[in-house]
Amino acid sequence: MKNTVSFDRFDLKILRELQDNGELSNQELAERVGLTAAPCSRRVKQLEESGVIRDRVVRLNERAIDLNLFAILHISMDKHIPERFETFEKTIQELPEVMECYLITGHDADYQLKVAVPDMDRYQDILLGKITRIQGVTGVKSAFIMRKVVDNTSMPLNYVNN
Repeated sequence: MKNTVSFDRFDLKILRELQDNGELSNQELAERVGLTAAPCSRRVKQLEESGVIRDRVVRLNERAIDLNLFAILHISMDKHIPERFETFEKTIQELPEVMECYLITGHDADYQLKVAVPDMDRYQDILLGKITRIQGVTGVKSAFIMRKVVDNTSMPLNYVNN
């Protein structure tokens, strides 16, 4: 799908700065991108209204809130029918431990999940008590994250045509 929003160099600078620090005040942002406050604010508003800026979030230090175990789960489903996928996706969205869920292809699994929990006991609780009980789940393979090598939320902007 081709993006219908056109970007100039100021838009791209705004996006880079906000990806680095979403808490910048409009004045700070304007100074960093070389605009005055009013046009900078208008551009940010346009980027938000067009859906380019989806949201601004606060990232937490997982260790500070006792989340010490992260797992990648590959989930296999029994039937590849819309109703099974809808049931799975609706149920999985209700689990706060699930940080990411992707419907995937090119793998033995149908879904890939990233799960965060304090410890192995809690992992067992969510795996056996919730995930494997979802209708249609026939298999789960788990891999545990030992260390984050890249932990980036910024989108690459070098592909944007201006």
